[in-house]
Amino acid sequence: MRKLATVCFAFSTGIFLAQYFLPKQCLFSLAAVFGLLSVAAWFVLRGKRRLRAVLILSSLAIALAYNAAYTELVQSPNEALCGTVETMTLELCDYAQETEHGAKAEVRILERGLHGKAVYYSTKELLTHEPGTKLKVPVFVNSSAKVYDNEITTFTSRGVYLLLYNRGAEEYLCEAESAWRFFPQRMARRTQEVIAQTYPTRTEPFIRSLLLGDRSDFSVEELTYLNESGLYHITAVSGLHCAFLISLLTALVGAHRRRLLSAIAIPLLCFYALMVGARPSVVRSCVMLIMVLLAPLFERESDAPTSLSLALMLILLANPFTVASIGLQLSFAAMAGILWLTPKLCAAISTERGRIGRTILTSFAVTVGASVFTVPLCAYYFGILPLIAPIGNLLCLWAASATFMAGFLCTALGFVFAPLARTLAFIPHIGAWYILTAARLLCKIPYHAIFFANSFLKYWLVYVYALFSACYFAKKGTGRYAAASALSVLTLALTILLNTLPYSGGSLHVVVLDVGQGQSVVLHSQGKTAMVDCGSSNPYISAGSVASAYLQSIGQEHLDYLVLSHYHADHINGVRQLLTQIDVDTMVLPNVEDETTQKDKILQLCTQHHINVLYASQVEELTLGDAELTVYPPLGGGSTNEEGLTVLCTAGTFDVLLTGDMDCDTEEVLIERYDLPDIEMLMVGHHGSKKSTGTQLLKAVTPEIAVISVGDNSYGHPTDAALYRLSDENISVYRTDLQGNIHITVS
Repeated sequence: MRKLATVCFAFSTGIFLAQYFLPKQCLFSLAAVFGLLSVAAWFVLRGKRRLRAVLILSSLAIALAYNAAYTELVQSPNEALCGTVETMTLELCDYAQETEHGAKAEVRILERGLHGKAVYYSTKELLTHEPGTKLKVPVFVNSSAKVYDNEITTFTSRGVYLLLYNRGAEEYLCEAESAWRFFPQRMARRTQEVIAQTYPTRTEPFIRSLLLGDRSDFSVEELTYLNESGLYHITAVSGLHCAFLISLLTALVGAHRRRLLSAIAIPLLCFYALMVGARPSVVRSCVMLIMVLLAPLFERESDAPTSLSLALMLILLANPFTVASIGLQLSFAAMAGILWLTPKLCAAISTERGRIGRTILTSFAVTVGASVFTVPLCAYYFGILPLIAPIGNLLCLWAASATFMAGFLCTALGFVFAPLARTLAFIPHIGAWYILTAARLLCKIPYHAIFFANSFLKYWLVYVYALFSACYFAKKGTGRYAAASALSVLTLALTILLNTLPYSGGSLHVVVLDVGQGQSVVLHSQGKTAMVDCGSSNPYISAGSVASAYLQSIGQEHLDYLVLSHYHADHINGVRQLLTQIDVDTMVLPNVEDETTQKDKILQLCTQHHINVLYASQVEELTLGDAELTVYPPLGGGSTNEEGLTVLCTAGTFDVLLTGDMDCDTEEVLIERYDLPDIEMLMVGHHGSKKSTGTQLLKAVTPEIAVISVGDNSYGHPTDAALYRLSDENISVYRTDLQGNIHITVS
């Protein structure tokens, strides 16, 4: 029995239960119960069963008690400060990052006795300071575990328990110290500079992401290609990259010189982990690789399940909230699948297939093993399943390994002899170009990925796992897995068809997509599709990804019209992402001056993607299958909201009106200047603002239903004033923040 593995796994299970399922106020009581059960098991059971039960029950008890104590001693003191304005002394833990409104940096709060970190939001001046800089500043304190009443784990899984917002002048107490504890961060920054000086502009972002996991300079297009081809994991430093590093060191030192290899590899591996931010996936890999390196020196065999469970326990001891980290879940799920399934698949590979055939099949077996537990997680978190991923990994993993090693050596050379490094940089440059090109070409293959915007796919996924589970536990028989694979492909085709069938009928489909605090409306009629706006002000929502995933899930990979009502980010910032996946024939825009330069960016995208531009300077009537779009020009002035387009979509006797973000005064101009019909559906203006969707408009067009596209926001949308006006007119109200996507079919 693997005693250490049993203890570690049981402890990790206890943390998982405490974080996701068990009531927080009962953890100490439940820990006591499990402790008593372990004592009872010691006296009641005998032999191996007694030892196993005691180890499991006592580990569960310790985990629950540890989670409760950690919450009480670490998180609760931080939470007690939420909602207050405090003057705090802060120390920068890393370099600041630029944000839309300034800069942010991870900091430690000094002189308060608080554990954990915080994220400090301030001006761009923060970008000029190095890790270790201390400052004193008044801040508004907010919780990182709840934003706009929504529970989130993005921050707490990284050990960040507070969000601090600047509320006054910063007093810098001292500049960065030369402390060795910040050396990894400074080395990472210096490495970024060397990479920028060494590699061509086109591939520099890829090399930086491959070596350091920094994807900040990647283009939207390249990230989309990597994501949909199943190669995105190459750009996130993980256990794969640590394995590349060990392979490089082994090739340089020699596998037979074990002591020297361990002496060099272990410190370098630990330092590399600190440089890239000690992500859970990297820590997991470091623990497992260190155990592999040390095992021969102590004349012991390395046990992969034990090292995997030990790595998980060590990570959760440092911070139990890390169990909610998506990176941790994907990393450990992938490794668990590789350890469990890959050896079984490799054993089935015939030795008579030749070296190349065995290499291809082994690569396929590793990919399948890594996917078996990660596919449901990717479907849940990202809503995508790249069907082309096994082929993508087969084509590119070897190139990623070679590019990492060549890039690592060239970058190291760049520290001491830059001219030679730039000369040799063509080698990793070729590797980066090959991978990016392969990703782009793979994404041209029809149905290279499927999107869980098709709600039927989640049932298909459950069916597939149930089917292969039945094959696994069934009696041995020839061809059962082949039959299961055939059934999976057949049912997938039927599932895709089932989701597209409803759109083949009806004269009009109106779909208001849930993009949070923003707007994206799909209008589909008899094979023709238009979209009005595509944007969101919520940084954790990509409106372009949501829109493109939905369109592809219903079999639409092109838009006849993309209408942008006005140039505010919450209506247009998803356009670039959308255009990487969806072709557009005509872009309809308001012909107004735009001081924010957003209009120029949109026009650049139109040129890049060969899209016709139609300025709606007068009333434009556009045919959309059995429906008709009427686009009214801007009617107001003074602000971007009032200089937007209005869209009326008519299918028979059904009318939909979209007014963008115009206020009540501009609405009155609209109904005075144009003869609007009685409508059936109204897109509520400005996400339910109190100054939009006025009584005059409601009485003029008499809508039956109103849809509000809204999400997390600090404006109070939808406001009570707007909701009361809709209620007074007996209009049924639907909201994307409550109902999600809203689909209306006109028969």
